[in-house]
Amino acid sequence: MNEALLPIHFGDGMKGILFSLLAGAIAAHGQRFNCGVSKPGELEVTRGSQYAPSLWGFDLKTEAETSAASCTSSSPFFFSVSLPEGNYRVTVVLGGREASTTTVRSEARRLMLEKVSVKANGKVTRSFDVNVRFPEIAGDADRSVKLKPREVGSLDWDHKLTLEFNGDHPSIRSLTIKAIKEPTIYLAGDSTVVDQSVEPWAAWGQMLPRFFRPGIVVANHAESGETIRSFIQEERLAKIMSIIQPGDYLFLQFGHNDQKPNAVSLDDYEELLTETIAKVRAKGATPVLVTSMNRRTFDGDGKITNSLGPYPAAVREVGAANHLALIDLNTMSKTLFEAMGGEGSMKAFMHFPANAFPNQSEAISDDTHFNSYGAYELARCVVQGIRGAKLPLRKFLIRDLQSFDPAHPDPQAPFSLPPTPPPARIHDVIKIPQS
Repeated sequence: MNEALLPIHFGDGMKGILFSLLAGAIAAHGQRFNCGVSKPGELEVTRGSQYAPSLWGFDLKTEAETSAASCTSSSPFFFSVSLPEGNYRVTVVLGGREASTTTVRSEARRLMLEKVSVKANGKVTRSFDVNVRFPEIAGDADRSVKLKPREVGSLDWDHKLTLEFNGDHPSIRSLTIKAIKEPTIYLAGDSTVVDQSVEPWAAWGQMLPRFFRPGIVVANHAESGETIRSFIQEERLAKIMSIIQPGDYLFLQFGHNDQKPNAVSLDDYEELLTETIAKVRAKGATPVLVTSMNRRTFDGDGKITNSLGPYPAAVREVGAANHLALIDLNTMSKTLFEAMGGEGSMKAFMHFPANAFPNQSEAISDDTHFNSYGAYELARCVVQGIRGAKLPLRKFLIRDLQSFDPAHPDPQAPFSLPPTPPPARIHDVIKIPQS
């Protein structure tokens, strides 16, 4: 039986039973969703398999043709499954009747698989690990993350896993989801780290999963506009502390908003960082400090100027005092942006003429935030920093990953990722609050 085809007017009790059965199967041995005819124990996906709360199916008003034992489309499509909070391994068998190149994102545009090409009638199997999170704080029914209006309805905070299949005739034959327990990299930061949900905005945190193979999962809790103080006040740190486990990591990158007038004094900044480090260590997890990347501020000699004041230096000092691993993204980004040059670096930041993307009626000129190319390059810097710091989690990096030198960035011209369709609730991408 395809639960996604059950009438929506079924009562909450029936949906709860179906959800429990599905969650139990995923936790015990994994659940396979098969395009076309399915074997016993598998769930058959058809064009009419539409998502409903507590169930599964195609989502966000998209669908795919199901023929020749594959789900394929000439446009992006989304597939959602209601799941409990936790970590999951997703195994996809890609391919279909036509040649295809498929990029897979999870939740709010987290890059999981990049441009996997499959020949006509062929198939390729890939696996990746994803995190599903809820706003509610575990063990305390009266507390939850204080979501901002922009986060309400976000794919990052709902009670389901959403996968985006995008590219040139994106095609899948099946997907299998299984609950897992494994090390988690939690990310805490601001709009330069967050899962940016709308094109053309992007941040390094949502690009990071692409560089890891199964065995470790990235859980990005960063949010736009955050200082380290507001991150704590909005219960975001409490949320992480309620679920972080021994062997996990917490990457901390704050500074862009802390250094603004009347935000967080330098003394308070250092104190809050130090207190957070102690809390993470008390949980048996590993804190890692990341200095904030530079803004696109060049002097007359083509050199990046410091627009962040003493805050990056303070992170280095706190890291040294607490004997912590440090990823100096501030230094690496200076090298990266200077290598790109004043004109070239515009292609990494949010500089677009009007109507370059849907729902973008005016030009964008932003020297703080990044497009997909800039976010991707910064994620490569972070990965290089993981290697340089010799963090144990480096063993989970994808095996064919080349070293990255910020002085020699990837060329922008051939870089591209298929754009995610804008959410229906977004009518103007320029008005999305970023800081």
